[in-house]
Amino acid sequence: MALSKKPVTGMKDILPEEMKIRTYVQDVIKSTYAEFGFTQIETPCVENINNLSNKQGGENEKLIFKILKRGEKLKLDTAETEMDVVDNGLRYDLTVPLVRFYSNNANNLPSPFKALQMGNVWRADRPQRGRYRQFMQCDIDILGEPSNLAEIELILATTTTLGRLGFKNFQIRINERRILKAMAAYSGFPEESYDTVFIILDKMDKIGLEGVKEELLKDGFDQAAIDKYTDLFVNVEKESNPVAYLAETLKGFLDEDVEENLTEIIESVKATKASDFEMVFDPTLVRGMSYYTGTIFEIAIPEFGGSCGGGGRYDKMVGKFTGNDVPACGFSIGFERIVLLLMESGFKVPEKNDRVVYLIEKGVKGDALCDVIAQAQKEREAGMSVLVTRMNKNKKFQKQKLMEEGYENFKEFYKDSLK
Repeated sequence: MALSKKPVTGMKDILPEEMKIRTYVQDVIKSTYAEFGFTQIETPCVENINNLSNKQGGENEKLIFKILKRGEKLKLDTAETEMDVVDNGLRYDLTVPLVRFYSNNANNLPSPFKALQMGNVWRADRPQRGRYRQFMQCDIDILGEPSNLAEIELILATTTTLGRLGFKNFQIRINERRILKAMAAYSGFPEESYDTVFIILDKMDKIGLEGVKEELLKDGFDQAAIDKYTDLFVNVEKESNPVAYLAETLKGFLDEDVEENLTEIIESVKATKASDFEMVFDPTLVRGMSYYTGTIFEIAIPEFGGSCGGGGRYDKMVGKFTGNDVPACGFSIGFERIVLLLMESGFKVPEKNDRVVYLIEKGVKGDALCDVIAQAQKEREAGMSVLVTRMNKNKKFQKQKLMEEGYENFKEFYKDSLK
């Protein structure tokens, strides 16, 4: 039987044209984040299954690629549950690995610690436009900073990066998990049902307010609580200052510092931003991860029609590893979707005119060939990018393809001229 030449479902081969853009985007991300004081780290792609399944990852925990135990440890004949045969899994995001990394190395790290991590993650998700089962994530996180300076720096670093990649007129949608909980409590939903309520609310952009009402009712929630809850969203849209309106309406349910904290983040970013974007308070923003404890935010780019990254504060997660909570906040840029949008727009990587092709006739051999390669080496030492290749029979077509790859300068070497 012939071997399959196609990648497995949900994963893809990356051709040179896309790889060039991916490398460029990574370089812009790294250089911009470095300017904000973030330092790069790396963690393994495989994590302990207990870390990945700790009820912090929301729906993503259902999408883990799990790894069977190996050798004598794999006892299929006596196994009664899945956990009897599984011990590890491929990471579904970079936050869980980062927190484990920090918990293990905190004594050797500065405080606060500003981390940049880039790497592939895996989710057994349904593939669709801009969504794969293996994809690159680019995260920045600040651990050990309790104030909203962390959120401000994360948003500014991310939006500055997007601006340098040519994106304009996008939005940073922002909310607070404490506002979400206060709205649910004010409406009369029992605390143990909050996660269910938020999962339904998260569908607002797809099913609308009436759809949210129907799903809440279908799940058995009280009609009076549903009406009181959805009225909040209707009323907040009419307000010029929705954060202040909710702070006043939710008195007794909402911590007093939330309004000041969220307003300061929004106003500080607006006053100091270096890119063309809008800060938008969105009380329907939920974010799927259960580990968020405070501010949450998301990138909305009109050309994509969905989220192109997001993050938030997760102050309780380090404590799951060490027993001691450490304030933490992070922002993940939607790398694959950013690359997709750049490719669909016809983006070309900006390049200096320092690339040259040496086309060598097939008859050039021995000392003559060494002389040509030596010349190429000198140009490389001078900072040029030199592609040395044999001349094809159809030289015109060969040069055309090379020009499509960005080469403009050609030097041709024939055996008769090199004698």
